[in-house]
Amino acid sequence: MSTLVLAAHGSADPRSAANARAVAHRLRLMRPRLDVRVAFCELNTPRLVDALTPGAIVTPFLLADAYHARSDIPRQIAGFAGVRQADVLGEDHRLVAVLRERLCGAGFSPLDPELGVLVVAIGSSHAAANARTASVAPRLAAGARWAGVTTAFATMPGSLAEAAQQLRRRGARRLVIAPWFLAPGRITDRVHNYATAAGIAMAAPLGAHRLVAETVLDRFDEALVEPIAA
Repeated sequence: MSTLVLAAHGSADPRSAANARAVAHRLRLMRPRLDVRVAFCELNTPRLVDALTPGAIVTPFLLADAYHARSDIPRQIAGFAGVRQADVLGEDHRLVAVLRERLCGAGFSPLDPELGVLVVAIGSSHAAANARTASVAPRLAAGARWAGVTTAFATMPGSLAEAAQQLRRRGARRLVIAPWFLAPGRITDRVHNYATAAGIAMAAPLGAHRLVAETVLDRFDEALVEPIAA
């Protein structure tokens, strides 16, 4: 039996770990013969190193190819026999579809020409990761008639306010935040507080949607067929 270790970031907010476990439950239903384990890079248990088994494929439950995917996970799994690391979820078209669904579920139409959509992600010190994240906005906007779509990063001071002003300059009379986050947590709460104070609506994070789990399985499958480095 193959082993998929779903490696989540970890958070002091229990909703984040609960979401990772909900995705793992979906994975088990979708592929019953797969050994699915949840582990965390920090703050929660089980720790990643405690969930590893020879030949396991560590599949980062992360959107961005930033610190945890580039440095932390490789460091933690180094030396474990046959353990490989899959790619991050990234800007997969299925996740963009989930984000669009979250907006529609919150009552926002893709045909509203007065709507400005603010895609908010956590942000990284790694410029290439931010550049990849910024590609979500134009993908989300494809086929929509909104006044504009732009990107902001929650960990960068002033980013949200600047992005909101940019959308209003483009003619947006109403704004909504589309959170590029896998789960609710302290940072999404901070974004929500900003949105409430600024009179901006906010959709739900991606959550444990079926397409999120499907994307995780694809990353696992891609890593499974890659040859093990000598």
